[in-house]
Amino acid sequence: MPTPSLHTARLRLRAFEDADANDLFELHSSAYVLRYWDSPPWHERVRAEKFITACRQMAQEGTGARLAVDRVSDGAFIGWCTLNRWNPDFRSASLGYCYDDAAWGHGYATEAARALLRWAFDTLDLNRVQAETDTRNVASARVLEKLGFVREGTLREDCVVNGEVSDSWVYGLIRREWQSSAESVPAP
Repeated sequence: MPTPSLHTARLRLRAFEDADANDLFELHSSAYVLRYWDSPPWHERVRAEKFITACRQMAQEGTGARLAVDRVSDGAFIGWCTLNRWNPDFRSASLGYCYDDAAWGHGYATEAARALLRWAFDTLDLNRVQAETDTRNVASARVLEKLGFVREGTLREDCVVNGEVSDSWVYGLIRREWQSSAESVPAP
């Protein structure tokens, strides 16, 4: 399935382009942005190029979609969101996202994820979407809960972030819960 191009009132979600490599490297080289991430910050720009290649490969293989997120008002790249680990037999996938710290606190992660989830449930006919977040990342947990995700459990000591062992919360969103939440939440 081709990578979708999605729009909200304030955001444009699109396939990554080669020209995104510098912005992507800047995002993923920030130790502050990645402080709860399950891999260290990037130190080589070539990592951004490999990331973009992996995005294209994921789309070609039909295993997921990773979308760059631009702010409509000024065209600025502010981060990305993804649906990966698609399983057509189980009609499931995983949600993930990463945003520049200047974009935090403006509702962009929720808005972009809502658009991606709408596409996932409507176009891909998914039944379940899962997400995980470091238990220390309260802001990310809030994003998931605003979207209707339910915390289903804790993965104990499942990551080592900057040499520190950490736990993750597992969240799930079921199609029937999304439908009722989507009806009660105005479209962005």
